[in-house]
Amino acid sequence: MSAPRDPGRPGETAPDGAAAPDPSAGPSAPADAAGPYRAHVALSTSSLYPLGVPETFEAAVELGYDSIEVLVTHERMSQLTHQLQDLVQRHQLPISTIHAPTLLLTQQVWGKSWTKIQMAAALTEQVGAEVVVVHPPFRWQRKYAANFVEGVRVVSRATGVKISVENMYPWRVRGRDTVVYAPHYSPLGQDYDWVTWDFSHAATARMDSLAAIRELGPRLGHVHLTDGSGETTADEHLLPGHGVQPVAESLHHLAATRWQGVIGVEVSTRRAKTPEERTAWLAESLEFARRHTTAPEDPRPGTGAQDPIPDPERTP
Repeated sequence: MSAPRDPGRPGETAPDGAAAPDPSAGPSAPADAAGPYRAHVALSTSSLYPLGVPETFEAAVELGYDSIEVLVTHERMSQLTHQLQDLVQRHQLPISTIHAPTLLLTQQVWGKSWTKIQMAAALTEQVGAEVVVVHPPFRWQRKYAANFVEGVRVVSRATGVKISVENMYPWRVRGRDTVVYAPHYSPLGQDYDWVTWDFSHAATARMDSLAAIRELGPRLGHVHLTDGSGETTADEHLLPGHGVQPVAESLHHLAATRWQGVIGVEVSTRRAKTPEERTAWLAESLEFARRHTTAPEDPRPGTGAQDPIPDPERTP
């Protein structure tokens, strides 16, 4: 058995002096830095809830997504390596991301907290995915939270799998914000190697996603494409562009900097009245991602070149 690959840290140099491999590239990320930029867009199984993993694969293939993000839940198929591999082979579509069962509603899946992360890392390697998404601990998980930042790094180094900690949001009790995540719901200022940025969570937390993504720089390991109104304590997971977050501007920034991670569409479709409406919402989300990460065609005939997408940070 080969030794686990070391995901390294952003900007780190390998022991032999060569640049450490950047694991932020998804399974089909563009390799030619000089060619046209094409974002890698995955469809999360959570976007089809309460439907399951097979239905997510079918929708992703039909609509033209690049890969699947599997949220591990009580659904057995989301946990079983051989069944996930069968779906990959049947549909010829890779799994790029495993979302560990660290949600409040999945606390009983895979036992203890560190076991969840270790099993998610193992599953990631077994199915050929690139990244594990985890939530920070709840404050009442004191022992787990005490060494969470370093513990995630240790598991990542031991398994060679990138583990990306997701931004969360405060809970509001009687009109007051309560921090229930440790060390904090915001990953900014925390010493995580990799961070997942979720636009819906940012809306609930009333954070500026574009500013946060700029601040994270090379530590941005994964993106959850969605949106939120910022007017509720709920985690809405609206379609991108249907809320108040600077989602389009953030995608422009990622394209302008040629970011090589996976953009996972994680939207709520439970209110869709028909299967056709749900499919239309998923198609709209994919089209939004493509439109805001693709440079317009160069108007000069015969050049074959493309004008770069302007980075909002540099736009006058």
